[in-house]
Amino acid sequence: MGNQKTNSMQEEYLSNQVEDEYLTRCVVDTSTKTFNLFSNLGDQKTVKCENTEEFMNVLNVVRTKLDDRSELVYADPLTKIAL
Repeated sequence: MGNQKTNSMQEEYLSNQVEDEYLTRCVVDTSTKTFNLFSNLGDQKTVKCENTEEFMNVLNVVRTKLDDRSELVYADPLTKIAL
């Protein structure tokens, strides 16, 4: 009986130790006004901005949240190919 209680307490402790999710990397694509956000838990989300003002607002938030500037990277811009 005591062993079941110990196992139950261990399971409860482990369930309370869930790691918080936070932003670890952001790839900014200025050509498409898109942000690809990556978390410490491996999740990836894409934020597509409708206009330049919205894009700049999201960029300011991302810059504030990322401590290390190496976590904020920019995708290569699209260029036209001469025919």
